[in-house]
Amino acid sequence: MTRGNARELAVHLIYAREFTGDEPQMVIAARLEKEYYDMLSEESPVYEDRPSRAQRAYIDSVVMGVANRVDELNDAISKLSVDWDISRISRLARTIMQLAMFEIQYVDDVPAGVAIAEAVRIAKLYDSDEAGAFVNGILGTFVRNLPSEVEV
Repeated sequence: MTRGNARELAVHLIYAREFTGDEPQMVIAARLEKEYYDMLSEESPVYEDRPSRAQRAYIDSVVMGVANRVDELNDAISKLSVDWDISRISRLARTIMQLAMFEIQYVDDVPAGVAIAEAVRIAKLYDSDEAGAFVNGILGTFVRNLPSEVEV
């Protein structure tokens, strides 16, 4: 599994929490349980390989991190979404932006440019080209408004 696949899997887990309201640990445990994971591999290539220990640590960290900072992340999305109420933004696009914003601010080994490029890739893959452009615009503005010590 690549970091990109681990990131995509993290989006799935964060998105699942939007519907279940379950604690992040429960969502992670349920989705990564061997039988369930193997069943998902028939539906999506993201689930073909199981995460390595390092990838699992990354997934746990970002899913928990987004869950713990969801209000802060949604507030940032709201402020940057000029003329768009956050409720009008698809849950998937919002989830993708939450993950990217979390990575940009709190994951040291993910440069902002990589987080944005991956967010756009995932938005285009699961939503639309328009969603990818929207995500790119919001995240680009987000990075430009960060303090200069954040690596881009």
